[in-house]
Amino acid sequence: MARIVIIGAGMSGLAAASRLATIGHRVTVFEAGGSYGGMVGRYERDGFAFDTGPGLLPLPAVYRDLALKTGKEPLEQLVELAPVEPESRHVFPDGTVVTLPNASRGGVGQALDTAFGAGSGARWSAVMNNGRTVWEATRRPLLEEPLPADHAFLGADPYPVPPPTGLARLRRPRPWTLRDVAARELGGHPGLTALLTEAAVRYGFAPGDAPAGATVLPYMEQSFGVWYVRGGLRALADAVFRRCELRKVDFRFDTPVTRVLVEGGRACGVETADGRIDAELVVSAMDAGALHRDGLAEWPGRPAERWEPRGVPGRFGVLLALRGARPEGTAHRTVVHAADPAAEEAALTGAGPLCDRPTVQVLRPDDPALRPDDAHESVVLTATVPALDGFDWTAPGVADRYADQLLAHVDAAGLGLRERVLWRVVRTPGDTRRETGAPAGAVARPALAGAAGRWLRTANESPVPGLLLVGGNAHPGGGLSRAGMSACIAAGLIGPA
Repeated sequence: MARIVIIGAGMSGLAAASRLATIGHRVTVFEAGGSYGGMVGRYERDGFAFDTGPGLLPLPAVYRDLALKTGKEPLEQLVELAPVEPESRHVFPDGTVVTLPNASRGGVGQALDTAFGAGSGARWSAVMNNGRTVWEATRRPLLEEPLPADHAFLGADPYPVPPPTGLARLRRPRPWTLRDVAARELGGHPGLTALLTEAAVRYGFAPGDAPAGATVLPYMEQSFGVWYVRGGLRALADAVFRRCELRKVDFRFDTPVTRVLVEGGRACGVETADGRIDAELVVSAMDAGALHRDGLAEWPGRPAERWEPRGVPGRFGVLLALRGARPEGTAHRTVVHAADPAAEEAALTGAGPLCDRPTVQVLRPDDPALRPDDAHESVVLTATVPALDGFDWTAPGVADRYADQLLAHVDAAGLGLRERVLWRVVRTPGDTRRETGAPAGAVARPALAGAAGRWLRTANESPVPGLLLVGGNAHPGGGLSRAGMSACIAAGLIGPA
């Protein structure tokens, strides 16, 4: 039995703690805040409840595996899972509306043919087939296994770019971006382009910067489906925390770690306000860059800049408490696409001002646990925006004015929310930083192949022996499912007691 300290009780920390305790280790989790869950937060008021982080669960197989490996009950006995059907409703600037079924690529093709004309579905399917090629090439090294010591091969984009023709054969080929895929394989069709780039923008990737292999993001959602946890995603954090308690994990809340102790070149514990805590292994679930930058750990030969998320966008949210019943037939997830995609990309890259009509995700779950009664509705708007190092959200009135703009934008698309608002809560990247410690309130992005390895995350085994890394800025990157995957990888590296 090894004594293991975990820094941080976010989802990756909880998942790692439950797995390690199950295989015989003595685990203590130190959390700087007063609760667990990290990004999977919750806001409650007047009988309304809202997820303040992710609202949907992709790849539930990750947490099904966690439930089975850490206890006898399957995930469905711990939380109530429901597929989101339809998966999404999309409203485009020209007024076109497309409703996409969940986990049905054939159904998606039919919907696109109906909305955009015959052949649109086939064109889209061809790109998704290329996304499947990326998935098959990267699934194991980018999601299921530790980052290889020699990972140069992941610097090449596995997206199958067609060979050049004509004079293009004489020029040195340039790696394709997601924008190139849209232009060359979707014919620049504005609706199909918006569909292709929406998932990337949600994770803070600019289409002109993201590799072509980012097509794997919409491929995964449309192939494996998107799920909802009844009661909100916070119910999943509650379930994993209970599993930790069952496995006798010791939690110390409101106890920040001030330093990782290293002796003889190996991590041997942590320092807290309560004093020294000895351990054979330390697993950090806090941001890797913050761990280095704040002086909590030494990184031999590794510059801090490797993990600094400079210019990485954040998320802006508006929690809406609405009077009136949720209208019949309302989609769980509606995406109102940017009026000017170029202006949105310029804002995200710092090349232009804040986009006043960006891509907005509107989540409207039909869940009685999130509203005081059936005569009310809880709704969450989110948009990807410049993070704190690129925009000052603290200036008087800025956040409220932007919330007004988002409401006007979605109401122009026919949602009719503003007139029903009882009250609202506005959340900026500053709230994300304050609550989770994420530098600059940045989005935790998934690892992607290509771009000479630029989009890879730091390995789970740190340069300090005995110190492992999990969470959004460690391999395999950000997102709820990847947080669970990083914990699984770390537990596999440590092994049973």
